[in-house]
Amino acid sequence: MNIALVITAIAVIVVFYLLKQAGQLSSKNAEQLIKAGAVVIDVRSVPEFSSGHLPNAVNFPLERLDEIPKKIPDQSTPLLLHCQSGMRSGMAKKRLSAMGYTNVHNLGSFYRAAELLKK
Repeated sequence: MNIALVITAIAVIVVFYLLKQAGQLSSKNAEQLIKAGAVVIDVRSVPEFSSGHLPNAVNFPLERLDEIPKKIPDQSTPLLLHCQSGMRSGMAKKRLSAMGYTNVHNLGSFYRAAELLKK
């Protein structure tokens, strides 16, 4: 096997991982936001949410984000988003920011969010 090919493959994997993590909140920042009254929002589908969710999380599937202003009118409220993999919560972060929410954070995947919030 060509060593250049192996190095390139490793570099691609590392870059992908770093890009995925770049938009996600750190454990320390998540803890501070929870203490400040952040709302934890699960953007998975209703069946996914029903199969298990984080304590105190509210469910707003991606297609229902437009309902958030009715429940959370203060656009400076810290919002901590997560989904199954971190992809939908990243999309939700962009949409909520475009709606005027100023304190929106992506926790990433369900499992990462569970780890961050159990501390």
